Amino acid sequence: MAAGLILFGVAFGYVEAAVVVYLRTIYNPVQRQILPDRPAGELFPLLTQEQLRATAPENFQLAGVEVVREAATLVMLAAVALCAAGDRRRWLPAFAVAFGTWDLFYYVFLKLLIGWPASLLTWDVLFLIPVPWAAPVLAPTLVAVSVVGSGLVALRKAVRIRPLHWAALTLGCLLILVSFMQDFRNTRAGGLPHSFAWPLFAVGEFVGLGAFLHAARIRVPSESFVAQRAGEVAAQDIIGT
Repeated sequence: MAAGLILFGVAFGYVEAAVVVYLRTIYNPVQRQILPDRPAGELFPLLTQEQLRATAPENFQLAGVEVVREAATLVMLAAVALCAAGDRRRWLPAFAVAFGTWDLFYYVFLKLLIGWPASLLTWDVLFLIPVPWAAPVLAPTLVAVSVVGSGLVALRKAVRIRPLHWAALTLGCLLILVSFMQDFRNTRAGGLPHSFAWPLFAVGEFVGLGAFLHAARIRVPSESFVAQRAGEVAAQDIIGT
């Protein structure tokens, strides 16, 4: 199953990169028209909604299309993971493998197709839902590696995620998301990104990954995963095989 999820993530990463190449073919000429001094290959400063509506109203609608496309992408990844996993306990690690592989190879194929990003410290727009996320490419790459690794571990062995682990994982995710979105008002208004919140991001990575690794070290009896008889309570806090 893991091999299939990775293969899907690689192929879907190419699809995502190809879509972005098309979008930049549309977006870049408009951006150069409004911001002729912007260095080639740089996404920032972003065009504001007012600038895009005034200069290229026919392209303004694409912003809404892109938001829905991003949401549909997440639904597709979740659906493939559910089909591959076959049950609820294995869905989350399956989704982690597919999502992380997709994110990693998105950047690999962008580099091969258009030579972008110039480095791992190049700033990127990660998502637009619910507000623009922005970070150096290194940050989502580290998250993707962590997510894929954790997913592969959970597919290989059962991992008991207890309430305290879930709390730490949730906190870690929230801290990482805040580090991605904390500057959205500035970037959405057409400003250059401020310094990335690396300390906040690092704490989020440490807390989330540390919680998972601690949970993975807990031995789970194999009988916990045998199909249980009627009347027995299923272990709800177990993910993986």
